[in-house]
Amino acid sequence: MTDEPIVVAEALRKRYGDTQALDGLDLAVPAGTVCGILGPNGAGKTTGVRILATLADADSGSARVAGFDVAGRPDQVRARIGLAGQYAAVDEKLTGRGNLRMFGRLYHLSRRAARARADELLDRFDLADAADRPVSGYSGGMRRRLDLVASLILRPQVLFLDEPTTGLDPRSRGEIWDSIRELVADGTTVLLTTQYLDEADRLADNIAVVDHGRVIATGTPDGLKASIGDRLDVVLADPATAGAAADTLHTLTGTYPALDGARLTVPLAAGTVRLADVVRELDRAGVTTADVAVRRPTLDEVFLRLTGDRTRDPITAAEQTSAEQPREEAVR
Repeated sequence: MTDEPIVVAEALRKRYGDTQALDGLDLAVPAGTVCGILGPNGAGKTTGVRILATLADADSGSARVAGFDVAGRPDQVRARIGLAGQYAAVDEKLTGRGNLRMFGRLYHLSRRAARARADELLDRFDLADAADRPVSGYSGGMRRRLDLVASLILRPQVLFLDEPTTGLDPRSRGEIWDSIRELVADGTTVLLTTQYLDEADRLADNIAVVDHGRVIATGTPDGLKASIGDRLDVVLADPATAGAAADTLHTLTGTYPALDGARLTVPLAAGTVRLADVVRELDRAGVTTADVAVRRPTLDEVFLRLTGDRTRDPITAAEQTSAEQPREEAVR
């Protein structure tokens, strides 16, 4: 892995009628990494990927993939990339082996080379046992894995994955994740668009958050979480002591906490308060607690903080749960 970007986008703009899909998108992806691209529906993620993969033309701006200009040398770019869309593009009437051989021939491999490459990929990604069965009998996870494998026929330097695990069960998602990790370990760079924030958290080395056609934040998953700070959670044994607890936390942190039932929550800047001090001061104030903990924010919270909660885009159990909880109020 190096710091040299293998994918670069500079000031990309694209309009469809009255809709400004991209409005100055900038992106730089180091080689040998996974870049997670997150954003609400209509933010411009797919349009950006389509331009980088030579499937659409930008109205203005420039982009390079593996050192080649996307607009000026699309043939060279296509020879160095793979693309797996949101839905599997394999032929259900053919066998898994037949699909891969067909894709090999479409990529202008000789008949012998196409056969050899198909066999190699089937063995590598644990599809050999099902290789000679029609794809119509494959599970959803196996179809997605075969679709991913088909994008690797030419050993791409850069692989674009658009929602690769949509609709899959947890086991199948895990299998796709393992395949992606294996590819990156071999040196492939992956651009991953996903609505599953836990997927980006687990796989991505860096994340670019896209909104209104431009990148509004970049960083590692941990770096983005740290940017909005930790939170101190205090669960009271007796809700009647909420006022005293709130005054104590305000003294310690400079901020009044939010109250949700018996739980008090206050944002923390990194390293400002020690948990032992919190416990000691609450005890001095006569406040008995059921639990005191410092919590690192989730990627869901980062996403919502950056883009606002106008969208229910991220598909996560945590967000569904938070939507059902009563609204927090500040305690003073």
